[in-house]
Amino acid sequence: MKLSKFTDYALRTALYLAAHEDRLVSISEISAAHGIPQSSVMKVVNQLVDGGFLSSTRGRLGGVRLSRPASEQRVGDIARYMEGDTPMVDCSSCLLRGSCGLVRGLYEAQNAYYDSLNRFTVAEAVRADPRTMGILLGAAAKKGESGLEA
Repeated sequence: MKLSKFTDYALRTALYLAAHEDRLVSISEISAAHGIPQSSVMKVVNQLVDGGFLSSTRGRLGGVRLSRPASEQRVGDIARYMEGDTPMVDCSSCLLRGSCGLVRGLYEAQNAYYDSLNRFTVAEAVRADPRTMGILLGAAAKKGESGLEA
């Protein structure tokens, strides 16, 4: 199963915010750190706020952060929310629509996929490789050095 680009961006955003749990982070900072268009990060952040994964503060000193600690945020929950419950295949034009034996198996496979991702929290994903935290923290430092707004 392949995740959409926006789900990928959502997971990257969650990882970045997990590395910076002690402060609000601007959308422009997330965009610059991951090399993702700011408009895409804005859409992803709005969706994650709507889903209760992030909280946001408006204004000049505003930003976003995880709504709960990274240790309580499940990777599969974020992926499932971003992907929605759309079926793995489009059966609308299939000859077997309504009588196919694959639909149940594909549905179970999709659920197993998300259940497998849910074995990991965002905090565990950040700590899985000893280099990850340093890379995420370093991305913010490089951004600050370039003179861009944090």
